[in-house]
Amino acid sequence: MQPAYYEDFSEIKKKIWLILEDAVSNRNSQFRIPTFICGHGPDINGRIVVLRKTEKENNLVQFHSDIRSDKIEILKKNSNAAMLFYDKEEKIQLRLKVDCTINHKNDITKKSWEKTQHISRKCYLVDNGPGTISDKPTSGLKPELDNFDYTKEQSEEGYKNFTVIQCKIKSIEWLYLAAKGHRRAKFDLEKNKDNWLVP
Repeated sequence: MQPAYYEDFSEIKKKIWLILEDAVSNRNSQFRIPTFICGHGPDINGRIVVLRKTEKENNLVQFHSDIRSDKIEILKKNSNAAMLFYDKEEKIQLRLKVDCTINHKNDITKKSWEKTQHISRKCYLVDNGPGTISDKPTSGLKPELDNFDYTKEQSEEGYKNFTVIQCKIKSIEWLYLAAKGHRRAKFDLEKNKDNWLVP
């Protein structure tokens, strides 16, 4: 028996937002860690990010980053990016085309920082930005911070590097793998147009 979303646009959209919203709080969701792909000219790269928030009403998803990350400079030159999600158990792939906004030291980052756990703030306490060349293997942290031996107050130092990337979804491509026959659809959110595609 095929699921309700097998050949129904409205059911597919319902399923898309259900799994995206679940991924924000469910650490076991395979949609929690999508691949984020951005680039400018020949400099195109992908990396895994952690989904931190979804807003169905605004067609928005977001994740956190370090302001010193190389993707920040890329996004300043080209705010267009893509996100790729796949759940092998659900047999669902999502391809999102997004337009990114970099938030740094504003109300959006303040709200997200307040919700960021003590343990997760560690990433933003490194002396040098992600991707900096090092003479030896390193976490980038001072020894006193490397073993979680720091207070919530000390973690506040990381806020200066904390960044929230908001991704406005322009289009979603849906692929559902089924023995009976795969189904693929595209939802153009800018033109409010839905189409079936050949898988």
